[in-house]
Amino acid sequence: MSPEDAERALVAERILAEQEERRRLAELLHDGPVQHLSAIAQMLDTAVAAVHDGEREGAEELLARALELSRTTSRELRALCDDLEPRTLSELGFAAAVDTLARRIAATREVEFDLDLTHAAELGDNALIALYQIVREAIEQSLRRGSTRVTISLRPLANRGAELVVSDDGLPERRSAVLEALAERAATLNARSSSEVSSPRGSTIRVELPPSAARR
Repeated sequence: MSPEDAERALVAERILAEQEERRRLAELLHDGPVQHLSAIAQMLDTAVAAVHDGEREGAEELLARALELSRTTSRELRALCDDLEPRTLSELGFAAAVDTLARRIAATREVEFDLDLTHAAELGDNALIALYQIVREAIEQSLRRGSTRVTISLRPLANRGAELVVSDDGLPERRSAVLEALAERAATLNARSSSEVSSPRGSTIRVELPPSAARR
């Protein structure tokens, strides 16, 4: 493959990864906050009608429910913003951002995390966001497969690159589309990705970063 063809292929992979990310965000927004906002609007309309009809108790109940749902929606939107590019990622670095994500998930799900990210301080700035998204997506998929333990590590390689490893004890990943999506995101870093499955449970995803992405 010529350098021009390789560059075109890389651009195409990046476009596909961006399209997949937009699709994912659209689904998250539609299935969560958008539905909640519609429900809040209906509650408020009904509450206004109740006030006009003199049904104060019913109106107060509806307003209380709308208020609670609005708070839930606000939390969902903040969590979505943090998933996209958490403030800790730019302020404190990759390791702190992944640790915050793991703690937030562990607080609401029955899953334990083992993190070994001491090498993350050497990551290049261009790798931070893409690598964080790979970790986030790998965690999401592992939870869907019933994982109760997720291990995430980042270690240096002899060629001055780095290898990210995400393993879990969930059912093996059978959907090629999931692995292809992770591979496309890794390609934006010129990284190589691979996956392994264990029987009856357990999966491992590896992403090998080149020195250009793994070093500041």
